[in-house]
Amino acid sequence: MANLVWALALQEDSSGAGGGIMAVVGLVLALVPLALGVLVIASLWKLFTKAGEPGWASLVPIYNFIVLLKISSMPWWWIILAPIAALIIPFKLAANFGKGTGFAVGLLILGIIFYPMLAFGSAQYKPQR
Repeated sequence: MANLVWALALQEDSSGAGGGIMAVVGLVLALVPLALGVLVIASLWKLFTKAGEPGWASLVPIYNFIVLLKISSMPWWWIILAPIAALIIPFKLAANFGKGTGFAVGLLILGIIFYPMLAFGSAQYKPQR
């Protein structure tokens, strides 16, 4: 999508104004996903460190899911059932940070908002058995 916008921005326009507008639109379309990605990485890093795990583990694919299972008090072999585990993890994670079912539903549906709230908020990690 961003490539298309950049291509349109580079096209010649008789007035010259359209290219500048398209360049700004293209820049915004490129920066918003980048900013959201940085927010997700920072949130997971902080969440991992709150739970006593190394923050860098949030950057390693597959391993970050295994650590997230551990933080959620779930056995590592649930990685085999990843699609099902992805539905259960928010509920276990919320419970381990002292949050209720409503917050867990927020983690599941609006993770981009609720994971930073959990990571940067005052919630403390207290694993449930």
